[in-house]
Order: sequence, then structure tokens, then C-alpha cells
Amino acid sequence: MEFISIVYGLFLLSVLGIYWSMAQQKWRLWTLLLASLVFYASWQYQYIPLLLALVFINFRFGLEIGENIPSENYSLDKKISNHELQFAEADWNRRRLKLLWVGIILNVLLLLSFKYLSPLLRFIFLSNPTNSNPDSFKLIAPLGISFFSFECIAYLVDIYRGAPAAQEFLKFAAYKFFFAKLISGPITRYHKLANQFHNSRLPTADIVAEGLWLIARGAVKKGILADHLGIFVDLCFGNLQRAGSVDLWLATLAYGLQLYLDFNGYVDIARGSAMLFGFILPENFDFPYFSTSIADFWRRWHITLGDWLRNYLYFPLGGSRQGLARTCMNLIIVMLIAGIWHGAALGFLVWGALHGLALAVHRLTDVVSDRFEGLENFWQNPLGIVFAWLLTQLMVFTSWIWFRLPDLQDSSNVFGHLWGHPADVQFVQKVYVEALNLSQSQMAILLTALVSFMAVFYALNRMLKLQFSWHLKLVFAPLCFYCVWLLAPEGSLPYIYFDF
Repeated sequence: MEFISIVYGLFLLSVLGIYWSMAQQKWRLWTLLLASLVFYASWQYQYIPLLLALVFINFRFGLEIGENIPSENYSLDKKISNHELQFAEADWNRRRLKLLWVGIILNVLLLLSFKYLSPLLRFIFLSNPTNSNPDSFKLIAPLGISFFSFECIAYLVDIYRGAPAAQEFLKFAAYKFFFAKLISGPITRYHKLANQFHNSRLPTADIVAEGLWLIARGAVKKGILADHLGIFVDLCFGNLQRAGSVDLWLATLAYGLQLYLDFNGYVDIARGSAMLFGFILPENFDFPYFSTSIADFWRRWHITLGDWLRNYLYFPLGGSRQGLARTCMNLIIVMLIAGIWHGAALGFLVWGALHGLALAVHRLTDVVSDRFEGLENFWQNPLGIVFAWLLTQLMVFTSWIWFRLPDLQDSSNVFGHLWGHPADVQFVQKVYVEALNLSQSQMAILLTALVSFMAVFYALNRMLKLQFSWHLKLVFAPLCFYCVWLLAPEGSLPYIYFDF
């Protein structure tokens, strides 16, 4: 059930009608859970029992980790000495820590099994010259398993740190399966959404307008902009030997924009859908391509993943509390894990390593700049800001090559052809003339115009704080849907982050 489809629109309206017709919270939660299971079954019904079992296991782990401490159990027993009480508390904490680690390892093993067992078996299988079918050990991972597992780990850690455990399995299951965020996030913490379940109110006219506007805006980003960019990207990266250097640079820029618009469009639709139920899902993007440092980029790109990496990896590793060298090492380790989280191919590992090194270099640059006033002043003047922005985005966009082509041979071919490589005449004819009906220069102008439009929108939104009124959003939303119906390419491309 694609987000951008009439089927999803009818599904959303039906669920909203049933949900708001229920007076009791219990039946609303049942409505959400059953609707979410139907939504997931439209993609992969065979994995529903596995995910239900995983939800129940994490629910039970949460109850065990969050059980009452001995001091509360024994507070009325005058025969318990302070020494015995301290011993009981220490034993209880050790037990909680063991349970936490078992829960984390279970979630990680499940994630790694689906993401890495299949490539490992294929590698072993293909190393035997008598085997010729590479798909014999192909295992299709459940959609959203990465987001699903990260949310479970975050929940268990939060309980261990003192947050209350979920007492109702229905509420926990409704949180985990909520269809708006189920497949590609945003990564949402249990307690924030559970509180909204408890306090949900029929949304007012301005909230309904905002929700519809988010859905419409997301549909334009994905259905029109990202999918048209994706056609050009696929043509260029699918013909690496024939594409010229200029084509590859344009495709690299186009892919960075496609990835952003595709994922941001999905999150807009997810947040808009949730808003119609009275829920606020977290923001996932904050104009990341206008960041002036790689650290700032990761505060504004895939915000919920960055928050997860900081809270559940970077800080437990020691963060920046153990010296500069250890801080740089922690940054590299965290980004390597982020690369592994995205996929089994070596290209994702290279992508993570590049971002980790970039973050480490940025931290070192900050330390050096603090010691030299002239250097610090340079980064704060307009020339330094523009230079920092160009340097940051050059790093970000070129690293996307490893992300788009995680096979090292393909990505290496792109980097080898970025300078001085002429395009094949047949490539120009097939791609620009026959497929796109555009010249190379016209494609460059269109990409520049798109970036310029994003810059104007950024200036209006962030600097001038200008926003449409809810009345205008209510008018523009159906116009956006109509434009998507007219202008979206036939056979829409799948959401990129469905692979992760």
C-alpha cells in the first residue's frame, strides 16, 4: 500500500472515521493496531507473526527491567539491615543490566541475521565453483526491521535508565506497529507517543489543515520531484561506462536531492497522517543541505537517527568526556555502525567511515580554531561561511556515491570517471534526447533551479519565519494532490529507505 495512492487515501480516511468514532481509548488503540497490521500485511504479511513475537518479547523485557527496586519492596520490613538492602539493590541492578544486554543482543542479532546472513551465505555459496545460482540463499528482510529494532533497543535502555515500563501490551503494540512510522520512521520513543495516545483529542481545523498540507507537500516531494530525479539518476548510474564526467557530477547532485526529497517526502506524509489522529511525530529533517559543517549536517539530517546514535552509542562510549583522541575515535565508531545499519555492502561501511573521519576532522578543526583567533574569525565571516558550506556539501554529496552504488567496483568506477571522461555519443542520444527530452545544459539548469528554490524556501522559513496560514494550506493541499496526479511519472519508484 503505497503512501502516494488512492488506496492509501481511502485506507487513511476509513481508519480515521473508525478511530474518532470510538469513545474509549482501548478501542482506539485496537483500531490503530489492527489497521497497522492490515497496512503491513499489504506489503509482507508473512512477517507479522515474527514482529508480533518481537514486540511481546521486548514488552516482557521492559516489565522485568522496570520492576520495583528492593528498597521499595522491603521498606516496611524493619528486619532488613542497611547492608542487606544495599546487597539486594546491587544484585537487582546486576540482574537488570543482564536483562538489558540480553534484550539488546536479541534485537541486534535479529537485525544482523536479516541484513547480513543472506550476503554471507551468498558469498560462501558463490565461492564454490559448482554452484551457479546466487539467489538460492536470498533472504528478504522484513520492511522496517532496522527502525523496528532501534526503537526496541531505545525502549529497553530508557527503561533501564529509569523511565516507566509499559504496563499494557495493547498500548505498546499500537506504538510499535503504528502504520505512519512503521516502515521508514521517524524513529519515535515509546513514552512520547504513549502520552499522546492517552491525551489524544479531536484535532482542530488548523491541525487538520497542517496534517493535510504535510501529506500534500510530501506527495509533491516524492511523487513529482524525487521520482523524476530518480529516472535521470538510474539512467546515469546504470550506464557508468558510457556516462561522461559532467553526467556523473549531475547524477551525483541529482541523487543527493532525490534521496533528501524521497525520504523527507515520506516523513512529511507520515507526520501529516499522524497529525490527523492527534499525534505529533518528531521532525526528521531541518534543511540539511544548508549546513556549514558536517556536525551541523548530522544535527539536521535524519534527526531521529542522529539522536539515537548520540544517546545510545556515542554517550555510552564516553562521548567527548575522555579527551580529544577518544572523542574522535568514538565519532568514527558511531558512524561505522551507522554505515553497517544501512546495509551489508562494503560501500555503506566506506560511507560511514568517511562521515566518521569528517566528524573527527571537524572536531580537530574546532580545537585548532579555538587557539587561533584569526582562524576562528575566518569561519565566522561571510567568505568563511560560504567556504565551509561548499566544503561540507562537497563531502556530503560525493559520499552519497558510495551510498547509491554500495558495490565498491561501481563506486570506484564513478570516482575514476569524475574528471576528463567523455560521454559516449549513444549515451547522450538515449538519455537526454530519447528518455528525458532535455539537453545536458538544461538538466544542469533544472537542478540549479531546484537548489535555488530550496534556498529561497529556507530563507523564508528559517530567516524571515514566514509560514502559510492554515486557510491557505487547506487551499493548496488539493492543488498539490492534483499536480501529483498530473505530473508524477508512470510507475512510481519505491521509497529509497525501504531498503534500510
